[in-house]
Amino acid sequence: MLLRMKQARISRGGQVSIPADVRHRWKTDRIMIEDQGDQVIVRPLPDDPIGAARGYLRPFAGEDAITSDAARARTRAEEADSGPGAIR
Repeated sequence: MLLRMKQARISRGGQVSIPADVRHRWKTDRIMIEDQGDQVIVRPLPDDPIGAARGYLRPFAGEDAITSDAARARTRAEEADSGPGAIR
């Protein structure tokens, strides 16, 4: 884990300037500020949050993973089997 600590001042208007090298490293102009009570966490927000999350869960899927299209088809088939007139 790379740990780089920087100091910044809070202006009278409540603004904080993020050092240029940090802004350039994260390549973002949006951040999320999380107040955890005893500390404040500043996290960069990606320009495309959906694109940034794409593939994030793949390592946890395992061998039994199916695509969303296959899951949708399975659900539709189950709904068709349990529709009006289906034997239960």
